[in-house]
Amino acid sequence: MSAPVDGVTAPPGPRSDASRVRRLPQRAAYDGDTIHAILDAGLIGHVGFTASDRPIVIPMLYGRDGDSVYLHGSVASRLLRSLAGGIDVCLTVTVVDGLVLARSAFHHSMNYRSVVAFGRATRVTGAAKEHGLLVISEHLAPGRWDEVRPPSDEELKVTTVLRLELTEASAKIRTGGPVDDDEDMALPMWAGVLPCSLTWGDPLPDAQLPPGRPVSPSVLARRATR
Repeated sequence: MSAPVDGVTAPPGPRSDASRVRRLPQRAAYDGDTIHAILDAGLIGHVGFTASDRPIVIPMLYGRDGDSVYLHGSVASRLLRSLAGGIDVCLTVTVVDGLVLARSAFHHSMNYRSVVAFGRATRVTGAAKEHGLLVISEHLAPGRWDEVRPPSDEELKVTTVLRLELTEASAKIRTGGPVDDDEDMALPMWAGVLPCSLTWGDPLPDAQLPPGRPVSPSVLARRATR
């Protein structure tokens, strides 16, 4: 957080140039509340790293607890083995809110909320490992962890959990309608925003589920969210 100037606290800036938004910087945000809210709204994170001199980006489930993001996967995963070794990683999460349809092809855009975080993921063990799995589970379906069997010792052995601290992160957000050139405003076509949101369908019971088994409260609660 920036120091107060004349009694007014300036908005927080980037921790360093690594996370500074250069293209359209007026859309950037660096405060924890904004970054946390976007991460909480997303479902899939894309994790980028370099292995064998080749860039790799993998989509992953994640969960946030405070300023920590947890990732998990098989102990045999090249991604998890590489990240646990302390290599640099970039995590991105994007939420699409709508298509911005302009009068010209050039000015078409998208309303979105995104986060880019840099750091080094560390492996967690013991109680912290199970906590990380709980965080991921609760991010996907709050309340589900208490409805199901917890991981067994054997399942924990074959699972790697990593923690990435949000010490170097930025958000970027676009809202509003198209920004057309003045000379295009009279063109005879529709322009505006086509909103986009994630919705959940009706729960589909597993084929092996006994007839009449009610849908879990966590599933019903998740279905009601967007």
